[in-house]
Amino acid sequence: MIEQFIREVLAEDVGRGDLYARVSASVPASAKIIAKSDGVFAGGEYLRVLADMEEFMIVWHKHDGDVFAKGEILLELSGDSHTLLRIERTLLNMLLHASSIATLTRQYVDLIAPYGTKLLDTRKTRPLLRNFEKYATRIGGATNHRMGLDDALMLKDTHLKTIANLESFMEEARKKIPFTSKIEIEAEDFEMAKKAMKAGADIVMCDNMTPLQLREVVEYKWKHHSSILLEASGNITLETIEEYAKTGVDAISTGSLIHQASWIDMSMKMD
Repeated sequence: MIEQFIREVLAEDVGRGDLYARVSASVPASAKIIAKSDGVFAGGEYLRVLADMEEFMIVWHKHDGDVFAKGEILLELSGDSHTLLRIERTLLNMLLHASSIATLTRQYVDLIAPYGTKLLDTRKTRPLLRNFEKYATRIGGATNHRMGLDDALMLKDTHLKTIANLESFMEEARKKIPFTSKIEIEAEDFEMAKKAMKAGADIVMCDNMTPLQLREVVEYKWKHHSSILLEASGNITLETIEEYAKTGVDAISTGSLIHQASWIDMSMKMD
């Protein structure tokens, strides 16, 4: 899957061939990838495949999950000049994209780590980049939420509008979905959260609740349904996430890890 992804990324950039290679001779070359801002390194898993496919060498100064500072050398590359120049933008785009997501994710993780709360990503990913972007959140320290509609059954408010009897639906769902698949139900208030727990949800997603409202749900859960997991979601930011973690909720999900990640800066310098 990674190989196919990289082939498509290269094809997008190279097209029918690098015109520079038509007018220059290839010579042995080396280059460095240098950080121009601070961050968390991510993209190594993809860069290894790129190096194997395009036959150039990498000396690793940083690995996935490592923190780096502005001015540090992240990688050293060696190969023929045509290859290094052809893959430059592909390599940098993957490294920048993944590292930017990992960098923001690490900021969220560090804020909630003292409370033992899991940080989850969401399905708010760019089209056809879900595997890549969710890989980047993992490197930053998050736990992936479901990858798609096929690995867990989530009943959001839109689904619930089509269900006449939740208890009957849950009974039927347990017969038809895989034994290992969990069922998560969205709740926008305390009463719906109680209804979801009573119906037998494995996870209740408390959507757009305040920390005060969430504390009430957490307290109820421990008194009546201690095995059910609670997830907080909805407009949670770096400024507010710690208050949500303090409620005792099991996990917090936010799409901001991906769609609010600002690109950090790196460049390739030929020796």
